[in-house]
Amino acid sequence: MAEPSTQPHLTPQFCFSTSTFRDFLRLSRSTIDDSIVQNLNALATPARAGFDPASTSQRRTRPSFRQVDPDACQGFKDKVLFPSWTARTEVLNYCGLVAASPDPDDPEATIREAETIRDRGKVVDERLDPYSGRFFPREARTETLATIVRQERRVEEIIRTRTWDLVRERCSDDSTRTWEQALKNWRQA
Repeated sequence: MAEPSTQPHLTPQFCFSTSTFRDFLRLSRSTIDDSIVQNLNALATPARAGFDPASTSQRRTRPSFRQVDPDACQGFKDKVLFPSWTARTEVLNYCGLVAASPDPDDPEATIREAETIRDRGKVVDERLDPYSGRFFPREARTETLATIVRQERRVEEIIRTRTWDLVRERCSDDSTRTWEQALKNWRQA
C-alpha cells in the first residue's frame, strides 16, 4: 500500500519558492492519485478466490477489474487517501493565506515602485511609436503566489473527482457521496 503524503514544514519561504510548493503537490498527487489504479490493484487479493478456468473461455474486449475488499478499501481511504488530501489542502490553505497577507520582505518591491514612478512621468507619442504606451508592471510575489494557488486548487478539484470516481467504482461504493462529503465525514469521525 502507498504511504500517505506528509505535510512539509510550512513557512512563507516554502510558499514563495513556487517550484518547491508545486513539487510537493506533484509528488503527492503522483504517488496517490495518479497511480490510483495501481494502488487499488495492490489491495485486491486474486488468489483468495482461486483460478477460474471459465475465465479463459471468453475474450474480453474491456478489462474487468476485480472488486476490492470493502475493508481494504476503507483502510486505504482512511490511512492513505484522505490524509494525503488533507495534507495538500492544508498546504494550499496556508499558502493562500500567505498570498493574501502583506509581504514586507518582498525583494522586488523597490524595483516595482521605481518602475511605476518612472512610467508615470513618461511622455508617450503613439504616432511615433504605437507600442510605447504599453506598460507591464511586475507582479508582486504575493500576486504570483495567489495565481498559482488558484490554479493548483482547480487541478486538485479535477484530480480528486477522477480519483474518487475510480475508488467508488472499484470499492463497490454505491453511495452518491461526492469526495467532498466523504472527506468531511472522515474528518468528523
